[in-house]
Amino acid sequence: MTVPLLAVDKLEVVYQRAITAIQGVSLKVSEGQIVAILGTNGAGKTTTLRAISGFLGLDDARVTEGTILFRGAHLENRPPHEITWRGLAIVPERDKVFPNLSVAENLAVVPRRRGTADGRSMEEVVYHFFPRLAELKRREAGLLSGGERQMLAIASGLMCAPDLLLIDELSLGLAPVAVGKLTESLVQIRDELGISILLVEQSASVALRIADYGYVLENGRVVLDGDAQRLLGHADIQEFYLGHAGGSRRSYRDVKQYRRSRRWYG
Repeated sequence: MTVPLLAVDKLEVVYQRAITAIQGVSLKVSEGQIVAILGTNGAGKTTTLRAISGFLGLDDARVTEGTILFRGAHLENRPPHEITWRGLAIVPERDKVFPNLSVAENLAVVPRRRGTADGRSMEEVVYHFFPRLAELKRREAGLLSGGERQMLAIASGLMCAPDLLLIDELSLGLAPVAVGKLTESLVQIRDELGISILLVEQSASVALRIADYGYVLENGRVVLDGDAQRLLGHADIQEFYLGHAGGSRRSYRDVKQYRRSRRWYG
């Protein structure tokens, strides 16, 4: 059996030594895969990413049960710089860039893990995938559009030359056109560089159209998982995450109020 690049098993995270945010979460990402984590606000998606990337300590939280294995190495409660050095990079929610620095300066401050196999600089690689950033390299990041800032945030993650890129809420607050360009770039990055991607999204339609596999979280637990295309056509996903119900629309409040029984896909 092929060992996955990332294997999370029965993960539990507790905030302030009292509040259990996620419980029993298991997921895996294989080499070259795009994997989506779906769910509404408060489902535990961001907490899962922060546990994997080592940023729980900033929120007074810890992994208290379970394991996080990356290439066989344990990552539970390890510091972020160590995890980044091992080959994981995270793109946080809401375009985390340095607004007073130029595009080029934002890229320059990212620590480099290694060079490229073909001799190109990481800047060349980034500008290949995001040519718009090359045009704007001297512009301050605070003057970029929302889509351009998200491009820059992803580009900064790529500068680490990761094996696994973690992205939190890619589409948040962005126009559909910008989201479409970003998702195309992610597929291109995976195809050309072989970088695996773990994508957290509220929008099932955005995530599942580019993902190979998906997990749905509710109340800190995985309630559904399976091949992305099967999930996209699944009745519950159609009704409660895409808003379709017998041809009619359901409100987002219905999504939050619906309590689904536990089901699994192989």
